[in-house]
Amino acid sequence: MIHRSLREWSTLAISESGGEDAIPRWAADSLIATASASTLGGEDGERVLTANHRQMRAQQVVGVVAAPRVTLEILPKIDGLDLGGTRRRLIHMLARVFDIEVSSGNLADLEWQSRDVLEILIRLFCNQLFEAVRRGLPRLYVLEEADLNALRGRLNSHRQFTVLAAAPQRLACRYDNLSPDIPLNQIMAAAVSQLIGIARAPENQRRLTELSFAYAEVSRVPVAGLPWDRVILDRSNVSWGALLNLAKLFLGRRFQTTSSGPGRGYALLFEMNTLFEEYVGRMFQRALSGTDLSVRLQGPQDFALTTDAGARRFATRPDIVISRAGKPVLIVDTKWKRLKDISENAKHGVGQADVYQMMAYSRVYGCPNVMLLYPHHNDIGASEGIIGGHTITGGDEARLSVASISLFDLASVPDQARNLVAQMVRPA
Repeated sequence: MIHRSLREWSTLAISESGGEDAIPRWAADSLIATASASTLGGEDGERVLTANHRQMRAQQVVGVVAAPRVTLEILPKIDGLDLGGTRRRLIHMLARVFDIEVSSGNLADLEWQSRDVLEILIRLFCNQLFEAVRRGLPRLYVLEEADLNALRGRLNSHRQFTVLAAAPQRLACRYDNLSPDIPLNQIMAAAVSQLIGIARAPENQRRLTELSFAYAEVSRVPVAGLPWDRVILDRSNVSWGALLNLAKLFLGRRFQTTSSGPGRGYALLFEMNTLFEEYVGRMFQRALSGTDLSVRLQGPQDFALTTDAGARRFATRPDIVISRAGKPVLIVDTKWKRLKDISENAKHGVGQADVYQMMAYSRVYGCPNVMLLYPHHNDIGASEGIIGGHTITGGDEARLSVASISLFDLASVPDQARNLVAQMVRPA
């Protein structure tokens, strides 16, 4: 089995014989075929991986791609971190975006240096599910019907005097039974079954096998038919919420995909643009909680133009809108892109189309401050925070700022977000 880790935009050599810093041609072909089957892969999988006869290059999608006898892990590019540290940051970002409960206790025994992101997520799922199962599977009363020797519940008169008319020793009963075969458990059983065919770490395989026995009384429902909309979380089972979110992650919902099949492998992938946007948005919400400022993610939708006939054209939907008393005071758009040092590029590599987009937001929403926010890295030539400020021409003193936010220490991200807002928005 070949295991390789690669950072986004980095390359891995391709050779006939492979090696520690290379990969055999057959393995590269298998990985690209698997990536192309992902909904994030695009045509020929080139949104995940590209290759020529000498090397394979990762794109701006992170996660794990696995084919028969080969696994490739793609990690985000965060300065100052080794592979284990980067995995830890990625897991924490995923936990925040997917509302997965992650504490220092259940992360302490994870093998950050030797296991890839998928194996760590599986281990986290197994650890939490074991603790939940020990407390007992959730059960609900469900209506059942059976022909019994003694009356249980209510008599089904129609069946008794038609189908069982010639067998009076049997009674057609309808009764409520406290059963574990409920939607929540069916989803957990499906996740366990899915992961048994994916996990490679012996400890994960052992734990998943044990968990499958705990769900012996639960119906196996195909992934496409899982009853997500019938799951009820209340005070009696609210602790299962984090596990339900992990199950959604593994069963291919939201902006990643999980696909499998004979000879095709599987992929658990995340688009870094989307992940960064949602994570940073939630950090702004956390940073400004309890203040007079409100944070809205992905909206509100408006339009840049109105035709002479009154039709509205060219929809706008900002990433992050910060408002006071319902009036936008700062619009932030995130870009997962590495800025350049000013000595290399006077504009730091900011795209002209991105600037036009922010100018449109300022005009459409009547917002005096707009910001392009990028991940920080050491080559920018400045510390994290606001890198450059600009007055928008003809914009009634509207301003566009370019800023960066560091992911090296995720605990500091809310403070960084709060400081950015304080520099852009005057107190009430």
